[in-house]
Amino acid sequence: MLVTGAQGFVGSALAERLVAERARVVVPRRDSPARSRFRAEGIEDRCDVVEADVRDYESVLRVLHEYRIRAVFHLAGQSVTDVARRSPYVTWDANLRGTYTVLEACRAAREVGERIERVVVASSVLAYGGSDPPWEEDDPLEPEAPYAVSKAAADLIARSYARSFRLPVAVTRMANIYGGGDLEFSRLVPEACQALVAGDRPVLRTDGTPVREFLYVEDAVDAYLTVAASLDEERFVGRAWNIGGGEAVPVLDVVKRLIRVAGRDVEPDIQGTASDRPDREQLDSSAIGRELGFEPAWDLDHGLDATYGWYEDYFAAGTG
Repeated sequence: MLVTGAQGFVGSALAERLVAERARVVVPRRDSPARSRFRAEGIEDRCDVVEADVRDYESVLRVLHEYRIRAVFHLAGQSVTDVARRSPYVTWDANLRGTYTVLEACRAAREVGERIERVVVASSVLAYGGSDPPWEEDDPLEPEAPYAVSKAAADLIARSYARSFRLPVAVTRMANIYGGGDLEFSRLVPEACQALVAGDRPVLRTDGTPVREFLYVEDAVDAYLTVAASLDEERFVGRAWNIGGGEAVPVLDVVKRLIRVAGRDVEPDIQGTASDRPDREQLDSSAIGRELGFEPAWDLDHGLDATYGWYEDYFAAGTG
């Protein structure tokens, strides 16, 4: 199996699960991030890591042929919304060129006999951005901010390969994924956990009222595997699936729950900075439950408890 983006937060969790299930996992690597659970916890040592850039067609095609890849999970990309705002070119180059390069290499490899049976492409709740949530899969994709636009465009590109070339592709539109192992400390949950472990006040960069739906990382991994398995059936090729945790709450509530988990007597530092994201982000995830039988196993309280415990251990070990 090919997992792009395995050095990232969700990709490392997916690679870890796959190798635990005795799959051979191939991971393309362009460079090595300074902080990566993939390396720190030895996931890298159990994968076949190859020097390849997902934006380079010949490199990706070589990997598909050399390792006889049959399943592709494409999670690679620039995933930080603030970076996208500062550097849209970098984001579009990674998220769009990376996506169409992987898909085109898969199409070409199949044409010469490779048995690529399933391709799952990561989109996002942010691909919607327009009409009032909860969003359903048939709602239009109307984002405005650079990162969200990149996810919507990659989403459309992926599904076009299914429709035009019968490439066995499916797209996942997931809610905000959280959990232990996310080392991007500009995100809400990692930043709050870092502050609380240090005994500081967690910072909220909005007024706390934006409503977000969250999905625990292990549920996200389960969903990827469920969607991949669905591609055994022709009727599911080209589908986009909403995947949420079932509870949408104000971000202030998330931080207050973490404060309770940490046992700290502090108040959030509410800075009230405006956001270019929708005020409410919520998915209607009933289709994946009804048609594929997927339901998240982790509610928000249990997920936040497990997440905070991971960061306590991480910083206690002196790796942060």
